[in-house]
Amino acid sequence: MHVGMAVFFQGLDLPQGDGEIVREQLRLADQAEPRGFGSVWTAEHHFTRYHMMPNPAQFLTWMAARTRTALLGTMVVVLPWHDPVRVAEEIAWLDTVSNGRVVLGLGRGLGAIEFDNFRLEMGESRHRFTEYAAAISDSLETGVISADGVLYRQPPAQLHPPAAASFRGRTYASAVSPESAKIMARLGYGLILIAQKPWHTTVEETAAYRELFLDVNGVEPPRPILVNFTTVDTDPGRAGELHERYTLAYARSTVDHYEFTNPRLEHIPGYEYYAGLRRNIEKHGVAKFNRFLADLQMGGTPDELVEQTVERVRALDAGGVVNAFNFGGMPGEVAQRNLDSYTEHVLPRLLATDAFRTIRAGAQ
Repeated sequence: MHVGMAVFFQGLDLPQGDGEIVREQLRLADQAEPRGFGSVWTAEHHFTRYHMMPNPAQFLTWMAARTRTALLGTMVVVLPWHDPVRVAEEIAWLDTVSNGRVVLGLGRGLGAIEFDNFRLEMGESRHRFTEYAAAISDSLETGVISADGVLYRQPPAQLHPPAAASFRGRTYASAVSPESAKIMARLGYGLILIAQKPWHTTVEETAAYRELFLDVNGVEPPRPILVNFTTVDTDPGRAGELHERYTLAYARSTVDHYEFTNPRLEHIPGYEYYAGLRRNIEKHGVAKFNRFLADLQMGGTPDELVEQTVERVRALDAGGVVNAFNFGGMPGEVAQRNLDSYTEHVLPRLLATDAFRTIRAGAQ
């Protein structure tokens, strides 16, 4: 199966300055290709230490120059926060200089602090995403971006250079609500899955998406990509401590960043799904929800992690898994040991399993 590395520039309560945290993550990223990972990914966030990466294409351009074969993935570019022309240009340029190694993940955003500081109306995000995504995807096929929508109008403009190859089959989106899934299927996108729901629900919704995609497009969707915040150690006690300390801290930071307990979300058009989530948190308590989110992530001893990963990837019929190894306030030396344990004891076994499971690239 395909196995990738996600670079998550999370600071939380670490004493180091932002610059040192970034440099620590870059040191991990430089190990991805030499140690056998097939791809390098990062997400997009702004204005807090939750994840300090304002432009995934910028980081991946850095990585393109430092790698030769690894795929370069965005998980995700949040389209409402960008000028679509700039996204199309940056992705096309990155695809050209990397010889078609880009895997494009797109999303519409959820963090209220980010919409507020960009001075954007959050309730327009689904509409903006749909119009922006259609224009960008068309431009990566034709080399020309244009639009005549309600919120986005763009006279035809050429991309120079154009993308190295077609992005059909290598464009993905994060979709949580059923309404978003319908939009992604019409756009022809695969799914990036970051666990937020009970596992059986994720499996059922992924299977339903496959059927929806087939019905809309007449072909199979790209195999989904499973993202995991990963902890592993050969000692069961240390493995449990990693999960309890760092994965749980990551889960708490997610609830805080996205303000899942804030009633504001459920009153914003397009985010009605989160009304039920908030009620669930109120019913069971924030601490229990943090535990639920943390325990959705895979971790443990190497044997446990291999078993969990293979089981979940097969249940989803996924192309593979992408792992973050440094998060939740994890010091650099702990993150390095976490990565070392994975690459020595887990990665070779996963790469030898279900070799037909891949993530598609472009030209190469």
